Amino acid sequence: MDIRHLRYFVTVADHGSITRAAEELGMEQPPLSQQIKQLEQKLGVALFERQTRGVKLTEIGATLLPRARTILDLQAQFMVTADGLARGELGHIRLGLAGAVPLLPVIPMVIRHFRESAPDVTLSLEESNTPALCAALHDHSTDLAIIRPPVPDPTRLSVFHLLDEPTVIALPRGHRLAAQPVISLDKVAEDPLIIFPRELGPGFHDAILSAYQLAGVTPPMGQQAPQIAGTVPLVAAGLGVSVVPRSLSQIHAGGVTFHTLSEPAPRATLAVAIRSGQNMPLVARFVKILRASCRKWENMSPEDQFPAAES
Repeated sequence: MDIRHLRYFVTVADHGSITRAAEELGMEQPPLSQQIKQLEQKLGVALFERQTRGVKLTEIGATLLPRARTILDLQAQFMVTADGLARGELGHIRLGLAGAVPLLPVIPMVIRHFRESAPDVTLSLEESNTPALCAALHDHSTDLAIIRPPVPDPTRLSVFHLLDEPTVIALPRGHRLAAQPVISLDKVAEDPLIIFPRELGPGFHDAILSAYQLAGVTPPMGQQAPQIAGTVPLVAAGLGVSVVPRSLSQIHAGGVTFHTLSEPAPRATLAVAIRSGQNMPLVARFVKILRASCRKWENMSPEDQFPAAES
């Protein structure tokens, strides 16, 4: 049964006249009358009693009318939902975030901007490490992820660069260099380096050690932190120093001071990863806002990038 037959049925019932219903539907009366007869034949019941002036619903027709309205309403809802999904205005996005990424001010800005542009979209957030987030993309439990490249198995993912965040060095309060605003890595060559396990973020891990190497020093390795943000409490405990993304300087941990690094200073690179060949308008909409916001953020002054850290 064609859905249009139900529309004809409801329109005729509403007007009590095939002639007036035909006018509303923009068709001639004889074809509409024929379509109603075909519907009745398919159903095996009479829907209308033909009268001298107009038509009247039969008892069966009156029983079927609300069901027909429900089906037409569901069709309309289906089309509205499909259109919203195609426009990236409806649905659910599962966003993965690498360690410490939520602390970067531009990320909450992006999420707020996206929510304002698509208020009917549900957004779920999950923080993890880059390898775990890539695995979640592969098994379709995450739709997109902001990660620290490189990624394992890059042939199955599309990865787009977002930004290179400056880093700072975290010192325990009372450190001999605590009064210096800018510090070079060779000055902390004897301090144990607190760092996260390489498998959690090989790109950033290697960038830190490479910066030490370029400075001509090899630091003693201190206690490993369970994640990037976990290095700060260990520094506060006096177990060593740590090189962290500048956004971590917003963590108001007692016993830690943050200092600008002179060159060579590593960068904490961020990228967004999605499944190759993925065709989700919602994801494309979010990625567009994310990349544009990150480009704008990188062009800001440090004071505007990290207003809380500067205050």
